[in-house]
Amino acid sequence: MLRLAGSTNNFVSDFPTATNGYPSTIITSLSHSPAAAEEEALMSSRDGNDLQQDIYKVFVGSWNVGGISPPEDLDLRDWLDVLNNDGAGSPSPDIYVLGFQEVVPLRAGNIILGSSENHGNYTVPFRWNSAIEAALNNDGAEEHYDCLVSKQMVGIFITVWVKRNVRSHIRHTAVSSVGCGLMGCFGNKGSVSVRFYVEKTSFCFVCSHLASGGKDGDERFRNANAGEIMSRTNFPRRSAHLRNLPRKILHHDRVVWLGDLNYRIYLPETTTRFLVQKGEWNVLLEKDQLKAELTKGRVFEGWQEGRIQFPPTYKYCPSSGLYYGIESGPAQRPKPSKGRAPAWCDRVIWFGDGLKQSQYERRENQLSDHRPIRAIFTAQVDKLSPP
Repeated sequence: MLRLAGSTNNFVSDFPTATNGYPSTIITSLSHSPAAAEEEALMSSRDGNDLQQDIYKVFVGSWNVGGISPPEDLDLRDWLDVLNNDGAGSPSPDIYVLGFQEVVPLRAGNIILGSSENHGNYTVPFRWNSAIEAALNNDGAEEHYDCLVSKQMVGIFITVWVKRNVRSHIRHTAVSSVGCGLMGCFGNKGSVSVRFYVEKTSFCFVCSHLASGGKDGDERFRNANAGEIMSRTNFPRRSAHLRNLPRKILHHDRVVWLGDLNYRIYLPETTTRFLVQKGEWNVLLEKDQLKAELTKGRVFEGWQEGRIQFPPTYKYCPSSGLYYGIESGPAQRPKPSKGRAPAWCDRVIWFGDGLKQSQYERRENQLSDHRPIRAIFTAQVDKLSPP
């Protein structure tokens, strides 16, 4: 069986050179200081009494878009909280990290040939970035956002946007892609991770799509995918002078994992559907696979998740507010659906200190059979000492 020992860029699309300003490759450094001096500044002890910190607001969003390209009139402002729907008048995020799954249909050609099956697949991430830019940099926007990095592996796509006045504080951007789908290595399932420093603090964001399936025991495949991603993600060393930069996911100071993790609910389908119709989220969450597997120490040991107070994000009928398997009409009776009962497949979790979550919610865009989710964090960042 074909296997890959480490992280890989096989089956990963680097975007062709764009005319709209989006980067076709990652930005490896925004610093003009010598590499050795920069590493010394980054790696010096943080225990001194003169340590100073900044607070950054970080928006993390995830959406399985079901292989549907964004229509030209798609408005993402609600999902991206551009309209400040929380009513608190809080400042806009400094950093947006947006992860998508199934940006292209998971057909055999797309999986095996990556995005080279046809030119149309190359353009899909650009369409998403265009919709994101239109939302963030709308006519009424007080802040301007630039795209720091975008990366696609088959259907998994991650894109990072930062305020223009924040960009100069970001350096050492890198990506690592892990395919663990078909034959254990293809990119229909797996992850694309982005690493960068904000001043003196390292961040790692893992966008993943884990194994699907609603049968008993399928959670073991999801656990195995997560373990593969943990072990095989390696960020490259681009300079001998920067050899001590973190390479593994958990070596970073602030770590966030987002995506369609595909964990289901440990209940019979009819029971799940009945409880969903009653809005009994707490009862359902007691049987949530991800929480159960985490509690048992089988996956994501030591990770945290905010309180879920929203309906399951999967699986909906296309362009509908009805869950798949619910008959339309006044009765709206459940019917068998081959393991596609509602579940909280789409999640955001984090690891370590220095992150505080202020929002965790879903939005109601009906483009696909999943609902988009978002989490907003405040992140502590150690400031670089002045030269």
